[in-house]
Amino acid sequence: MPEIPPRPAPSAASDVAAGARSARSIGIIGAGQLARMMLGPAIELGLTTPVLATDPSESAADVAARVRRGRHDDEQAVRALAAEVEVITFDHEHVPTAILERLEQEGATAVHPGPAALVHAQDKLVMRERLTALGHPCPRWWRIGTADDVAAALTETDGRLVIKTPRGGYDAHGVRIVDGADQADDWLAQHGELLAEELVPFTRELSAQVARRPGGEAVAYPVVQSVQKDGVCYEVVAPAPGLDASAQQRIQGLARAIAEDLGVTGMLAVELFETADGEVLVNELAMRPHNTGHWSMDGAVTGQFEQHLRAVADLPLGSTTPLAPVSVMVNLLGGTAEDLAPGAGAALAADPELKLHLYGKSVRPGRKIGHVTLLGDDAEDLLARAHRAERLLIDGPGAPAGP
Repeated sequence: MPEIPPRPAPSAASDVAAGARSARSIGIIGAGQLARMMLGPAIELGLTTPVLATDPSESAADVAARVRRGRHDDEQAVRALAAEVEVITFDHEHVPTAILERLEQEGATAVHPGPAALVHAQDKLVMRERLTALGHPCPRWWRIGTADDVAAALTETDGRLVIKTPRGGYDAHGVRIVDGADQADDWLAQHGELLAEELVPFTRELSAQVARRPGGEAVAYPVVQSVQKDGVCYEVVAPAPGLDASAQQRIQGLARAIAEDLGVTGMLAVELFETADGEVLVNELAMRPHNTGHWSMDGAVTGQFEQHLRAVADLPLGSTTPLAPVSVMVNLLGGTAEDLAPGAGAALAADPELKLHLYGKSVRPGRKIGHVTLLGDDAEDLLARAHRAERLLIDGPGAPAGP
């Protein structure tokens, strides 16, 4: 897939020629699986990456060389991490904007992505207002403050709305479909304002990822197709089947434009609805490595975790060229097996081409505990093999074979 050149911006070569100094220490706020998967590339790039963890058993805290204990919303803990590093970046978007604004204003530690960009991934109302003002395609939406606002919006749709909490929602949390004016009363009481959107009759979900350096250099990954299970990303096919080169470039260009318009540094994932006429509408934004990009760890020259670190450290970005015509990723969502080792051995023995990534998490039903990837020529065959491995892993080798 072609990489999308930035709208006029310095090249990597010009940055090097100008003597730009890249960061060597990057603090990661949050210690989940995304932080964990940054650690390997950080070692390879010679970067120091302490993590801020709320608990020593968290995914990244369990394996990181340097761990600082503290909450992401505790300014003292965030400042203590910032004091150790040149750059702060994130495993999640939930750090209070005000803390990051004060750090950025003081200038001792760079914040990537900065709070002015990150707020668009933190607050869905802010995101919708800004993208709409910029002319980027979004579903019809309404700012909801009362039950009367819900009723008014329902009259402008087919009688159903998607209601979202502005902050804090992820993996289907903070999202509900309503068909009555009083069905958001509890959330209104809790949050004050809500985002309401039309229920888009989409044909599939797509995701477009770009990486951007502070100076504007940007690269795009192939647009992928994602499938959700109970609101959680379940499988990804890269590139999206049936998406021709012009559509790929158009959607990559949209993601690149959003990254530039919002001033993103690091990875940006633009989750999209594709409609029957081939148009796309922006659903969500994530300013960090994203589940829909896990395929790139094994399926692209430069995986998203290395790319994010390159971007926030202000290193030249890597190639996003795929290593095979098709890559698939299937998430492992907790099943009946509490011990994953027997299933892991069976899955790897059954398919030597399988790549397995486990997150070091305890198992509970539906929890993301890892993922598998496969590369090849035939998406259907690759998905079938990935799902066979999934069943071995989450239910154990002695469980009945699934479909």
